[in-house]
Amino acid sequence: MTDERNVLGGPLEECSTDPMTGFFRDGCCATGPEDLGSHTICAFVTQEFLEHQRSIGNDLMTAMPQYSFPGLVPGDRWCVTARNWLRAFHDGAAAPVVLASTNEKVLDLVPLDALKEHAVDVPDDLGGLD
Repeated sequence: MTDERNVLGGPLEECSTDPMTGFFRDGCCATGPEDLGSHTICAFVTQEFLEHQRSIGNDLMTAMPQYSFPGLVPGDRWCVTARNWLRAFHDGAAAPVVLASTNEKVLDLVPLDALKEHAVDVPDDLGGLD
């Protein structure tokens, strides 16, 4: 799939294939120079997050087939952009995060502590996360 790493230091795990997510629509939050939005955070989207995104001009609920975008509903897992997730975090509307499926490249923009605060897959041993 990819040789990229997650924020835990392990191999980047799949985020979702139903719906098919990722900048490259490969189910993974892989990134590259062409991914200007940094679609690197694997999030469980909530209604609050979706509404927040719509309020800032990022409508994730409306399908856009021309971009292979199905439109999201609460509970979907999706590779969201680092900047928009961070904005939601600052606004108190951050979506839960799957750390094992979140690309380490996000750490250039989002502090690990913010991601851990919203993690839904926290490992038993947090020693390596500091």
